[in-house]
Amino acid sequence: MHIPSQKQDIPGTERELVPQADHGETSYKGSGKLTGKKVLITGGDSGIGRAVAIAFAREGADILISYLNEHEDAEQTRHWVKEAGRQCVLVPGDLVDPAHCRDLISRTIKELGGIDILVNNAAYQMSRASLEEIPDEEWDYTFQVNITAMFHLCKAAVPHMKRGANIINTSSINSDKPRPDLLPYAATKGAIANFTAGLAGLVADRGIRVNCVAPGPIWTPLIPATLPADDVKDFGSQTPLGRAGQPIEVAAVFVFLASDEASYVTGARYAVTGGTPML
Repeated sequence: MHIPSQKQDIPGTERELVPQADHGETSYKGSGKLTGKKVLITGGDSGIGRAVAIAFAREGADILISYLNEHEDAEQTRHWVKEAGRQCVLVPGDLVDPAHCRDLISRTIKELGGIDILVNNAAYQMSRASLEEIPDEEWDYTFQVNITAMFHLCKAAVPHMKRGANIINTSSINSDKPRPDLLPYAATKGAIANFTAGLAGLVADRGIRVNCVAPGPIWTPLIPATLPADDVKDFGSQTPLGRAGQPIEVAAVFVFLASDEASYVTGARYAVTGGTPML
C-alpha cells in the first residue's frame, strides 16, 4: 500500500484519507462470539475504533460509541453497526471531563441495558521536534485524554460489571519503543500498559478481565492529522512486513480478547506491529 504525503486538520476524518482505510466493511464475518453483549467504545467513530465497532456488531454486540466531534465519521460507523442488525448509540463529547466519562457509563447502562465490555480506545497525539516545543497544556491534555479518562471510565464501569465482563485498552508499540517526537503520547501508552496490568490484578477477584492491544503503524485519520506530511508518506514501510496495518487487522485481536475464548487471558498486552518485536 503506497501512502502519499498528506495533511489533515485535527482530529482528522476518514473521508480525506488517501488511500481509504479498511475497517472490515466488506470483509469481516461474525460468528456469534459476542451475542447480546453491551459495549462502550471510546473513539469508535473512526480508525481502530470503527473497525472494532463493526466487528463487535457482526459478532452480535450492541454498541455505544463515544467520540469528540467527528459527526460524519460517527454516523458512518453507526450505519455499519445498524446494518449488522445491532443497536448503536452515538455520544459526542470530550473525555477530559470526568463527568462526561461517568455519563458515558450511565448512558450505556440506560440505553443498552448494561455494560459487559469497555473498550478504551480514544487517544490524542501530536508530533513535536524538541522538548521545548511541547506546550504545557498539550502535555496535560494528552494525559487527560489518553490515561486519566481511562481511570474515570473504568472506575465508573467496574461496579456495574458482572463476572465475565472485560475491559480492553488501546496501548501502542510506543509503550515499548517510544518515538521521540511523540513524547507525551508515548509516555501515556506506557502508562496504559502498566495501568492494564495493575487493574487486571485489582479486579480479578470480581471475575473481570483487563487486557490491552499494542498496535504498530495503523492507517487512521490520526496519522495525517498529527504527523508532518513528509512522515506520512509511505507510513509503516519501516516494519518487517513493509507496510502500515489496516484497522481491521487490529480488530480481530479485540474480538478475541472480548470473547469467552480469552477466558484465561488477563493483564496481557497483545502486539499488532507488522513484525516489529516488543519485549
